[in-house]
Amino acid sequence: MSKGKGRSQSLFFNSLGSLFSFFFFVGRRSRKTRVFYVISFLPVLMSLAIKFIHLSSGRSHIEGISVFSSMIMVFYLQFLILILALFFGTSVCSEEIEGKTITYLTTRPISKSAIILSKYMAYTFLVVLMTVVGLVLSFLILNVDYLDELALYKILLKYMGVLLIGLICYSALFTFIGTFLKKSILFGLIFSFGWENVIQYFPGSTQRLAIVHYLKSLLHVPTGGRFSFLLFRLEPTPPLVAVTTLFLLTVIFLGLACLIFSIKEYILED
Repeated sequence: MSKGKGRSQSLFFNSLGSLFSFFFFVGRRSRKTRVFYVISFLPVLMSLAIKFIHLSSGRSHIEGISVFSSMIMVFYLQFLILILALFFGTSVCSEEIEGKTITYLTTRPISKSAIILSKYMAYTFLVVLMTVVGLVLSFLILNVDYLDELALYKILLKYMGVLLIGLICYSALFTFIGTFLKKSILFGLIFSFGWENVIQYFPGSTQRLAIVHYLKSLLHVPTGGRFSFLLFRLEPTPPLVAVTTLFLLTVIFLGLACLIFSIKEYILED
């Protein structure tokens, strides 16, 4: 019995590794990925523009880390990670249905859970790469005069960690949604730019029903800045509780995605 169980686990993890490599290779070469690579580099272009304007005006000082923090709050947290997680997360299942390859995948001697998990990991790794490259380049451009200050790198690592946790959790949520909703993109857009951008400003415990609440709870952003309104009514959750909640949600969403994908019969449309 134990040998059979060990063989099944070995087959599962081998399938996970092989499928991850396959889906990462396919995802990396897709047109969608190239489009979102361009979008993820918009902060780099904005950083170059800000730096150019600063140099052209002859100013002697620019608060690069302040501009960078604002970019995190306005562009990355409220837009980029949501869009990346939405379009790549929902496509974990929908791509196979629309491409009519789901029958081929599900009839192979491969665990259906391994299919979902491997593609989720491959696509999440892709969006993490997109985010990190643009984030680091933007940071270097805006803080080029202060690259010898170690404290700045701690801020960069903290912001990067929060965004990556956000990508992991949002991607798991949208992977789950994509397994049972046909119009998952539409629902995801409503959720991302409706629910997430409204409920976070509700007072009391209601704001804890938004994933972004826990991400903001992990950030230390000055409350007196130009975009301080994005922290309006924020009642931060303790960091340890916030991280635990985000990872717990990720596990729950992925577990539900695997369960639905394993038991649901998908009907292919002509």
